[in-house]
Amino acid sequence: MGYVRDRWRDPARKGKGKRWQVKYRVDGREKDGGSFDTKAMAQRKLVELEASVQRGQWVDPTDRTLVVDLVRAYAATRMHRPRTRDRVESHIRNHIEPTPLGRRRAAAVRPSEVQAWVTDRAEHLSPLTLRNVVTLVRAAFAAAVEDRTIGATPFVRITLPRAEKERLVPLTVAQVELLVDAIGDRYKAMVVAQAGLGLRIGELLALRVEDVDFLRRTVRIEDQIDRYTRDRVPPKTARSRRTVPLPDVVAVALSRHIAEHPPAPNGLLFHTRDGRPLMHDWYGNKVFVACVTRLRERLAEEAAEAVERDEEPPAAFPAGVTPHDLRHHYASVLLASGQSVVAVAELLGHENASLVLSTYGHLLPGSEDIARRAIDAAWGTARTAEEHAPAAQGLPR
Repeated sequence: MGYVRDRWRDPARKGKGKRWQVKYRVDGREKDGGSFDTKAMAQRKLVELEASVQRGQWVDPTDRTLVVDLVRAYAATRMHRPRTRDRVESHIRNHIEPTPLGRRRAAAVRPSEVQAWVTDRAEHLSPLTLRNVVTLVRAAFAAAVEDRTIGATPFVRITLPRAEKERLVPLTVAQVELLVDAIGDRYKAMVVAQAGLGLRIGELLALRVEDVDFLRRTVRIEDQIDRYTRDRVPPKTARSRRTVPLPDVVAVALSRHIAEHPPAPNGLLFHTRDGRPLMHDWYGNKVFVACVTRLRERLAEEAAEAVERDEEPPAAFPAGVTPHDLRHHYASVLLASGQSVVAVAELLGHENASLVLSTYGHLLPGSEDIARRAIDAAWGTARTAEEHAPAAQGLPR
């Protein structure tokens, strides 16, 4: 049970400060509920605090946890993969810790402060990245409410900038062939394999001879190479373990690669001179992206020369192309051939088809024609019904 204490009974305190102090108990520990000028105010506060304890809605008003510490503690409880964990820590370090919101006491944050933080971060982050950061902080506050660290979340009617996601424009076969011609001999099969099998870069780097069944014309995806340790680790999701068909163009490229660049002792197809897996960043940036840069420069020079000769210049190569764009190419080719969204999701190793629809839905063949036929059919049915309605009314019962 709580009680109200007269602080002025102490001769040293008489006449100094607020007289009536509230004391109450939570989980067997005595808590200070604050001091008040009148005994009636203190008794009302005591009733309020004891009622919140009984309802399970009590929060510690003296909690000094800062927002940055709240978010970091929440992130530590999540089962994130290493790459996701690094990205989350980067968001905390760069967009929460140095901001006024990050240094505020979590229990004292107001919705207006959250909106001010969002508006400030919108000047530094893309709309999609900002949504990810806001989602992280919002979730941390929601967890704090559940843990009774704070009474209510300040994320109320927060306005975010519109996130306009650009439609994906996949590489064409001709553009992939340009990449194959431009990249070094040791990496040609990697470009063909990723474009023809739809692999993530970690899955590509983990391919072994035993994973490729030239007889049955299939490739089994069992592992991936860790981005940091270069160890063989399980793939991204359970669905990522899959068997994909081996096209002739990929089979030929892999056969030639095996003949010219023998596999490592452990069967690894793409490896360093000492037999270790290639590093993600090294292949992605030093090899692939560097090749794209050289290719773009070469095509720009050829275009300038063609203009001088009054000839048709070659098409420019897209900017910002990464190895992952070869996976997009694979999905777009399958969809254009009439493969179902569910089948494409299975071949890509996605958990469900929703991501395929949201990313590649606009690439589905004949979607505009299907839409036209659906509307025409609906309107045609409605008009036919209207035309027959009078005749139907005149029929005898």
